[in-house]
Amino acid sequence: MKKNKEATEILVEKTATIIGATGIIGNKLLSLLQDDLEFSKIKIIVRRPVKISNPKVKVSIIDFNDEKAFKEEISGSSAVFCTVGTTNKKTGGNKEQYRKVDYDIPVTAAKLSLETGCTQFLLVSAYGANSKSNSFYTSLKGEVEDTISSLNIPSLCIFRPSQLLDKREDFRLGETIAKVLMNSLSFLLPMKLRPIKAYDVAKSMLEASKANKQGITIYHYKEMIESKKN
Repeated sequence: MKKNKEATEILVEKTATIIGATGIIGNKLLSLLQDDLEFSKIKIIVRRPVKISNPKVKVSIIDFNDEKAFKEEISGSSAVFCTVGTTNKKTGGNKEQYRKVDYDIPVTAAKLSLETGCTQFLLVSAYGANSKSNSFYTSLKGEVEDTISSLNIPSLCIFRPSQLLDKREDFRLGETIAKVLMNSLSFLLPMKLRPIKAYDVAKSMLEASKANKQGITIYHYKEMIESKKN
């Protein structure tokens, strides 16, 4: 009887949906999911064409302002991973455009996940996220967290990495210097502030999806490093 039950569980198909798969963390997550046996299908929702040859992966190009199309692509997801994010450089310093990416997309994704029956949502936020912060960035991240948390998604995991150690396509001198300093002095920093690799964040997200903890779970550096070891 036990063997039959295990066989049934193996046959259950799980679909992972990634929003932000072209970013640093999202790309690492996509690679991990392609090699993971627990998820038989991966959907990535993007704004522009992406070349993926893996048969497990379906690329869906949509206009994120088209809520109907967005909902259709999220439908059928077992877990939705949201790693989307932009920068001042990409938005030209336009805070309204920044907000459309960093607030509108994650919040809409979370709402549609719940509406389509997906009970697991995993979000990349940022260290220091606080809607009452005087900083535009941390305040915006805090707003996103507050809004999504209020939806009462059965399993909500929020990841708050500090500085990412990985190289970006768009070179930023100030950020590069900060990375070098933070990495060399990381042992002196409070645990939550320590820089982390995108791979470690992505691995932690994958393991968290398998753990399927109920309620809201916040992951800082320590929790991400510990959970990725599972």
